[in-house]
Amino acid sequence: MIPVSAPSAQAYAPAEPEQAYAPVEVVHTEQVQAGPYHLTVGFSTWPLRAMQSLDFTFAPDGGLTGKSGTLSMTGPGMKGSRRGAGPLSRHPRKRDVWGLDIQSLSTAGKWSFTFAINGPKGQGTGTLDNVTVLDQPGPPLALSWALCTLPVLGLIAFLAIAWRRHRPSRHLAALGI
Repeated sequence: MIPVSAPSAQAYAPAEPEQAYAPVEVVHTEQVQAGPYHLTVGFSTWPLRAMQSLDFTFAPDGGLTGKSGTLSMTGPGMKGSRRGAGPLSRHPRKRDVWGLDIQSLSTAGKWSFTFAINGPKGQGTGTLDNVTVLDQPGPPLALSWALCTLPVLGLIAFLAIAWRRHRPSRHLAALGI
């Protein structure tokens, strides 16, 4: 007789949401002093490039408990009302810090991140200035789109030539229809 045991309940337990996605890997950090709060800004890609998706993390010393804040981003091409400002929220894959998940900076140049943090020690504001964003990797965007449309244009030309050669209406006319 062979002993058989039931599988453990853990074998059927669904994965936790934070385990469903790869964790954020921070490869570069910068330090910001926002009044009484020290903030570590983490980047998942370094150096930064325009139009390249990355994760940002914002970790205040002492954790997030009792703290709230806003983030304003300024950079080339952002004017007045287009200035990126909004409340800081928890990173969806790294719940112990604030962050932005899979974001990209639209243009190359010097960017600034301004943090306004409220907490038990009062309010503080700090800026991470002169974050250099390099040009978009790869060929220029217009050239990429132009190259991508060539197969579609070739397909349209092929279908037009095939249609003209076989003209179904000509065959119907020969049948007397």
